[in-house]
Amino acid sequence: MLKQFEAELNKNSKINKVIGVVSGKGGVGKSSLTSLLAVQKQREGYKVGILDGDITGASIATTFGLGHEQVYSSNEEIFPPESENGIKVMSMHLLLENPEDPVIWRGPILADIIKQFYRDVHWGELDYLFVDMPPGTGDVPLTIFQSLPLDGIVIVASPQELVGLIVSKAINMANQMDIPILGLVENMSYVICPDCGKKIFVFGKSHVDEVAEKYNLPVLAKIPFDSSLAQLSDQGAIEAYNADWFDEFKLDI
Repeated sequence: MLKQFEAELNKNSKINKVIGVVSGKGGVGKSSLTSLLAVQKQREGYKVGILDGDITGASIATTFGLGHEQVYSSNEEIFPPESENGIKVMSMHLLLENPEDPVIWRGPILADIIKQFYRDVHWGELDYLFVDMPPGTGDVPLTIFQSLPLDGIVIVASPQELVGLIVSKAINMANQMDIPILGLVENMSYVICPDCGKKIFVFGKSHVDEVAEKYNLPVLAKIPFDSSLAQLSDQGAIEAYNADWFDEFKLDI
């Protein structure tokens, strides 16, 4: 990492691990995975925070039932609100009086906001800070890779065949930036038939195992379509989510 670009951590904060959640394209469930990783680690007894770095598509606060009225600040610091179970969240969504207002900013401004969230937010003491990264491999993700001391990233993808190429770009970008890749997650992998319990592969054969083998990476999870996850996210109650696959889902770092 080029140290001259690295943002300073808030002076009153101490963070043990910073984990980025990355996707080569939008719409593959990156924010959902970020939220689920935070919930998993909180259930394991760790102190957890989420930095919502997807500024123009911020959704993490809604997923945890948080609103802008729960944010307060001093002259120098912003204090992030906490979810029902104590997960700290900072998101652009929390700074907008009207959450439906679009954020129409150019890339350098977006990148500066993310660095400010790291520098000016009073995170306190955290075991894990998960960063919901902007999708793609453009200038904003590049700036975050250079600015935040990432201990590793998780890459999420959907099963479509073209995604293999998109994931490869994300992998190659991380390798060029010398950032460890903790593993791959395939979202929208299958549907469980409610009558027979059989797995139905809506998008056809999965390719995540092929990509993982090619780059010698672990597959951390294959997440099914689950209407209850979507409903709980819309209700701001993702911390209540439970599923068989989720019980087996572990991120070891």
